[in-house]
Amino acid sequence: MAGRAGQKIKLTSIDELLCVPETEGTVDIDVRAIYPFENHPFKVLDDEKMDELVESIKANGVLTPVLVRPDDEGTYEMISGHRRLHAAKKAGLLKIPAIVKEMTNDDAVIAMVDANVQREEVLPSERAFSLKMKMDAMNHRGKRTDLTLSHEETKFHSAEKIGEAEGLGRAQVHRYIRLTELIPKLLDMVDEKRLALSVAVEISYMNKNVQQWIYEFIRENGMIKQEQLMELRKYRDDQNMTQEQLINILIGSVSTVPVSKKITINERKLHKFFPAYYSKTEMERVIFGLLEQWKQAQESEEK
Repeated sequence: MAGRAGQKIKLTSIDELLCVPETEGTVDIDVRAIYPFENHPFKVLDDEKMDELVESIKANGVLTPVLVRPDDEGTYEMISGHRRLHAAKKAGLLKIPAIVKEMTNDDAVIAMVDANVQREEVLPSERAFSLKMKMDAMNHRGKRTDLTLSHEETKFHSAEKIGEAEGLGRAQVHRYIRLTELIPKLLDMVDEKRLALSVAVEISYMNKNVQQWIYEFIRENGMIKQEQLMELRKYRDDQNMTQEQLINILIGSVSTVPVSKKITINERKLHKFFPAYYSKTEMERVIFGLLEQWKQAQESEEK
């Protein structure tokens, strides 16, 4: 990737940072001169909403300028507006209105995340990686600007700040960030709502080989249950676990759970064997009496 300008210029308003429409300071930039943000965590999909955006741009142009930062080679890194840029290219536009801001790497990450989390639908994987990127940036910036804080204090401070911005508690922030430790196949299952967030967080503590085996187990046997997860938690630090051992743990944890048995007999069927005036209590007394006789007969045969 091309070199970046490192000098930090103070942003004048949060509206500018989040690309609120404005005319002053907006320039038209060649769409070919803009490249995606490095490790951009938000997906740009050619779906129905993208088609609608393309049609809107064809009819009205790009109403909201994108936010970019310049590099040392005359090109620009996209901060906010990846979907608008993609739609503009599909609509045949050669230039796109943009606000150009010089930012440090840390400030660029924070601006990118803050702008994109305003979208209506954010996938768990997108939220996970964007929160991690923002936390890393805030920790790095915190270590540079406040040397009185320890690393752990800065880390917790960042999680709280991130949570405030997105309406999440500190624990929720850390749970989402745990998802970045999942293998892609399991993370896809979280996005597709085939794997609950709480279950995925538990699995994230296992090494990648074990996660792959868990994925295969889920694919062949269905969802993992809570009691299986609790049993699996005991083996988080076992680096020598084999796939056979994992399967035995998962199957064994289910077999040890007592199954509640409930038998229901239709009342209409019962009345075939009892006079109409028999009460429920009288029918139960006869049934249990017959069952007691059957049990004694069985025990006699076993002797």
